[in-house]
Amino acid sequence: MEISDAQRDVRTIFLGGFAGQLVAGTLWLLSAALATWRSPRIAIWVLVVGGIFIFPLTLLLLWMMGRPAGLPKGHPMNSLGRQVAFILPLNLPLVAGATLYRLNWFYPAVMIALGSHYLPFIFMYGMWEFGVLAASLIGAGAVIGLYLPSTFSLGGWFAAIALLLFAFVGRSVAQREN
Repeated sequence: MEISDAQRDVRTIFLGGFAGQLVAGTLWLLSAALATWRSPRIAIWVLVVGGIFIFPLTLLLLWMMGRPAGLPKGHPMNSLGRQVAFILPLNLPLVAGATLYRLNWFYPAVMIALGSHYLPFIFMYGMWEFGVLAASLIGAGAVIGLYLPSTFSLGGWFAAIALLLFAFVGRSVAQREN
């Protein structure tokens, strides 16, 4: 199988990342709302624990949309997908350290970790748009953490909007191709 064919499979099956971005964006939106109107502690727990369920909820959403819930067994991108899945959880100790040092660095730290998680998606999906998403999250995380650290929820709102916006960008790319 050619790389471009494998990438097209990923774009087609996962709708350019639509379902995953929609699930993740909704989770970030809930977390940001809780950070704004409840407490940072609850918001952190919702994002961290909820993040565990993003991929299963993505597959459930795809299934509810009548789409295949994943790549076929033996697909060449399955191995990369499994490797990419570990990038964010392996960065959580760094996020925890940043958060323990300064509570308001939680969202910026997760944004930077999440942005790095999206970098391999550029290759896996064959979509440069994931580079824009990654750069947006990493850049905004750094700016918010360094220059706007006085508001806890700002990074949560930014990431939620970015993820939801990119859900529809990815879907548009996948639909245009088909």
